[in-house]
Amino acid sequence: MDTRLRLSAIAAAIAMGFQGGAHAQTNKELAAEVKQLRSELLELRGELQKMKQAAVVQPAPAAVAATPASTPVAPVAPSAPAPAAAQAPAPMVASTPQLTSTGEPLAGDSTQRVSLFGYGEMAYSRPRNDASAASATLTRGVLGWAYQFNERTRFAAELEIENAVASSSDRGEVALEQFYVERDLTNSISAKAGLFLLPVGYLNETHEPTRYYGVFRNFIETAIIPTTWRELGAGFRGTTDFGLRWDAGATTSFDLTKWDPTSNEGRDSPLASIHQEGQLAKARNIGLYGALNYNGIPGFNVGASVFDGGVGQKQPGFAAPDAKVTLGEAHVRWQPGRWDLAALAATGKFSNVEALNATFAGQPTPVPNRFGGWYVQSAYRLWSQGEYAITPFARYERYNTANSYAGLAPGLAPAIQPDTRVWTLGASFFVTPQVVFKADYQRFLSDSSLDRFNLGLGLTF
Repeated sequence: MDTRLRLSAIAAAIAMGFQGGAHAQTNKELAAEVKQLRSELLELRGELQKMKQAAVVQPAPAAVAATPASTPVAPVAPSAPAPAAAQAPAPMVASTPQLTSTGEPLAGDSTQRVSLFGYGEMAYSRPRNDASAASATLTRGVLGWAYQFNERTRFAAELEIENAVASSSDRGEVALEQFYVERDLTNSISAKAGLFLLPVGYLNETHEPTRYYGVFRNFIETAIIPTTWRELGAGFRGTTDFGLRWDAGATTSFDLTKWDPTSNEGRDSPLASIHQEGQLAKARNIGLYGALNYNGIPGFNVGASVFDGGVGQKQPGFAAPDAKVTLGEAHVRWQPGRWDLAALAATGKFSNVEALNATFAGQPTPVPNRFGGWYVQSAYRLWSQGEYAITPFARYERYNTANSYAGLAPGLAPAIQPDTRVWTLGASFFVTPQVVFKADYQRFLSDSSLDRFNLGLGLTF
């Protein structure tokens, strides 16, 4: 019976018990009714106590839920987190556990402290000049899970499968993308430890397919910044009242002993070819990172980051035990009304690699001295109705993964290749804010044989 109805019934019974005349009762009958009423009152008091204990601190709404249903989730810039919990994968915010009024987790509430989230994408690509080279793949599927220990401490992990199948004879890969614990030290500062993504650029931390334009991720944040770049280590994140977010930490670094001068991997992406991803990582040298992002003006973000670390790992007999790498980038984004305008530039430098390159003389891929690039991008939400929306975009990129070499005599170094210049023109069609169809055409100005048409499907949950 509803608590208020039961209270009313008891009150009525008490009133009737004290009436005279035709409703008069013997002492024995009154004693029995009083005993019954006392029992029901004790039961009600117990129920009220349970209701008080069940009073919970409501979790903050997820970032996606804050977006109007009629406006699909466009690619977003790094933003200042309200609670530090929002820096874990977005669904984690919505899965904050039920807490008592004193802030303690409710007993037996473990199922509500666990959440699942993820994303996936597939792509079709057809070279303009060679239809026989057309291909399609399930680019990646990612499943994440999170656990909220209490209102200040949480855990998150992501497992990624690339290209559908992973085996010794396949090109797929299975890897943990994240696996870390994070705790709020204060209302504005949090700390994390484990395997986590570095706060570099726009895509490295936020790379779900609904968050960026184009079927494939841009070249600057894949060839220069090795998205998705994760390291083992510890870091801090803080926010201020005026919209500034800062990050700093120490992690594992790259392993230059993995460099293969006979392969094109180092040419395709210097850092991706020597990353360690938390797999039995050499840790004689560490890396330090720092990042700043300003989000004090609605729709506007500007920021920069830097990573510096040893990559020679002090390995005995290695020609470059003291080698280092430094990578810096700066970015800006403005989203006035229906427009979404962005730019990013990144530059990297290997140092103390002269002796190593001398051993690579005559090989096609020595270690570059410098590498870098930049892009500018513009998108416009052309049409929207309900959850549907169409957003065309254009992006221009210019980059070089080997601007120069050090330690090689003239005639022994490979010829410096011209910068790669790419136009990408396309559109995103959102069915819901979490499901997007994509189409684009990529025009390589430096080598037209690479021109291609792409189709894609992406989702996040």
